[in-house]
Amino acid sequence: MRVQTERRESMMANPRRIVYINSASSDNPFQIRPSYLASIMQFFQKPQSLPFLLSLFLFLTWISIRLQRVSQVPPNYIPRSTEGEWSAESDMKANLVRFSSGIPSQIAKDKRGWLLNPVSIALASGISGGAVTCASVHVGEIRPGRVRGNHRHHDTNETFVIWGATTKFRLENSKVDNGYAEVIIGAEEIAVAASPSGTAHALVNKDPIRTTFFIGCQDSIINYNGSRSEFNVWKDL
Repeated sequence: MRVQTERRESMMANPRRIVYINSASSDNPFQIRPSYLASIMQFFQKPQSLPFLLSLFLFLTWISIRLQRVSQVPPNYIPRSTEGEWSAESDMKANLVRFSSGIPSQIAKDKRGWLLNPVSIALASGISGGAVTCASVHVGEIRPGRVRGNHRHHDTNETFVIWGATTKFRLENSKVDNGYAEVIIGAEEIAVAASPSGTAHALVNKDPIRTTFFIGCQDSIINYNGSRSEFNVWKDL
């Protein structure tokens, strides 16, 4: 009995301590172990990491540029170039026909987008004086505020497809008081226009953000260094 009493007193005097170890749970998928972090740091210190870092830098730069361009859009900007000034008569004077890029549209048959043949659709729409065949084709862009054309070819009929941004199209027309017809093409529109030989034409990107794209189809090869072309016809563009 005395031995049992001594053991009981000893256990009460020195209670067993329970130690809790606060270890990282392996069930937490968001916790990065120190070994993983060290491996990542070692990878970045190797020459093999340079292509990855360069790609990351280019991606972040692209994101930054896109955000800056969006922030530069004026608060009252409307990406629709006609702004209530459109009329069928003005398009007729400019020898132009326009289409919607959305569905339903004569040129957008399904969700893939629009598709057209500039020569056949110009003829079907009653646009005269354009190219009947494409002996020469030009595809290009016009950045905001820039001008293409503003010239006159005496030996070539041209047909244009214009899309992508708010764009001014000017065509020489002796039947109009100021000597030319001028229309605005909306950013959500596609225009097909024709410029007969000896008729000056110009395209001006009036959009503050977007880029104008165009295709020019000519029925003969243009010699830009020859005397059969005149440049800088209008001084106010």
